[in-house]
Amino acid sequence: MEMTDEQLRELLPRLRRFALWLTRHSASADDLVQSALERALSRSASKQAEGDLRAWLFTILYRLFLDGQRRSRRYARILQFFTGDEPQAASAEEVTIARSTLDAFAALTTEQRALLLLVGVEGLSYREVAETLDVPIGTVMSRLSRARKALREASEGQITQPPLRLIK
Repeated sequence: MEMTDEQLRELLPRLRRFALWLTRHSASADDLVQSALERALSRSASKQAEGDLRAWLFTILYRLFLDGQRRSRRYARILQFFTGDEPQAASAEEVTIARSTLDAFAALTTEQRALLLLVGVEGLSYREVAETLDVPIGTVMSRLSRARKALREASEGQITQPPLRLIK
């Protein structure tokens, strides 16, 4: 299947939005989209003609994200082994600031955000999401239900905020 420049330009903002929510960092999202497009263009011959281009690109992007996460965790473990350093925890002030600035959507897990973005924002069918994430349709439906419930609870303010300490 041949991808046209116009098709890729149309999907680029959607891919970037999805990558931004996965990585939570603009430069990392741009790098991820670029890697996904590079892989898609280099392997366009393997794309099935009857498949949905949008779902195929989201699949590539999501799998590249997961591979990068695994690679960074592996690198951190190796680095920790050689340096003997324990990963440093964020300060109390940084944790409080981060928690206060996160909105309900950002508080969800990566999988929950990915599911809600693919189904709710990008409009992929459950079948397409199942193929993208390489899980059964039933798993998509149950995880999506839990993600929607978590988002509803978060937006209704049921997430516990860190208690403030009084300092004398």
